[in-house]
Amino acid sequence: MTVTGPCNSPDVVDVVALGESMVTFLPTRPGRLADVPSFERAIGGAESNVACMLAAAGHSARWVGRVGADGFGDHLVETIGSYGVDVSAVRRDPDRPTGIYFRTAGDRATDAHEVAYYRAGSAASAMAVGNVDEAALGACRVLHLSGITAALSDDCLALMRALTAPRPGRPLVSFDVNFRPGLWRDADGPRVLLELARRADLVFVGDDEAREAWGLDGGRAVREALPEPRTVVVKHGAGGATAYDRNADGTEDGDGRATLVPAPRVDVVAHVGAGDAFAAGFLSATLRGLPVRDRLRHGHLMAAAALTVPGDLAAPPARDHADRLTALDEGAWGKLRLGPGWTGTAQGAEEEVRTP
Repeated sequence: MTVTGPCNSPDVVDVVALGESMVTFLPTRPGRLADVPSFERAIGGAESNVACMLAAAGHSARWVGRVGADGFGDHLVETIGSYGVDVSAVRRDPDRPTGIYFRTAGDRATDAHEVAYYRAGSAASAMAVGNVDEAALGACRVLHLSGITAALSDDCLALMRALTAPRPGRPLVSFDVNFRPGLWRDADGPRVLLELARRADLVFVGDDEAREAWGLDGGRAVREALPEPRTVVVKHGAGGATAYDRNADGTEDGDGRATLVPAPRVDVVAHVGAGDAFAAGFLSATLRGLPVRDRLRHGHLMAAAALTVPGDLAAPPARDHADRLTALDEGAWGKLRLGPGWTGTAQGAEEEVRTP
């Protein structure tokens, strides 16, 4: 897949990400929300996470969103901007608040994990076709969206349909399914997400959410349900990820086979943010024109950076560091084991690779 920009204007950036970002409160110790005495403030938002990690990795990125005219909105804009993300197109809503949420310290895959969202009626839920900066959204090589935005309100869904509609000069549309059943107000969520995914050029979806949302079992079934996108990436958690990439001649990977790349072993600190980080790594490599295998490996490495820190956002490895790991042969890649602090290693693969 070759990514080209719509024009040579200096306002054109590599990636624009549109969506809701919220202030998140992380517990200072494990336990139930009812028992945790204090929290530390951070930020969270699937699309802004991708923008922040791409900016930190050296790409030009813009976040388009809507926040309240309140202190939490100030914090979001300032923090996201501090990563080098262009936040000039963020709109402030004088009547609606910035969304916030609290979560427990445990793995969200366990029954003990709790998340308390306070986002109903948020400023972001008022995003609509007529109140976002259309010029800022179009001036990019890649427009990154997620299914979360479609669930926020009817106006947000209409905006998503407008942004994914085929049109001349449309940037490459990247869509992370991000199926969150609790956000949808009715049973139409899976159908809507399938509709939006089929209108995208690049789709990210976990095999677990494909089963839950669409009843599809296995990557090939997902690809068959999504024939239109040029690239479909199916994530298998710790099992790796498979990319189905269609070439210009209509074939996939030249010989019809998918590309499966196993994930390195990771000493996990927290699972939050890993999916967003994977998308950022894959998009970074896509923007650089790297082959599919390397795009998947960069996705895994960026996800490993997020998995080895407690919050949603992590400092990515330096580009030459990630390229060196991506170039490992299959045997060496299979022996990778990454732990906290690995992204700061600068003296070669041996210093961040631990083998069993």
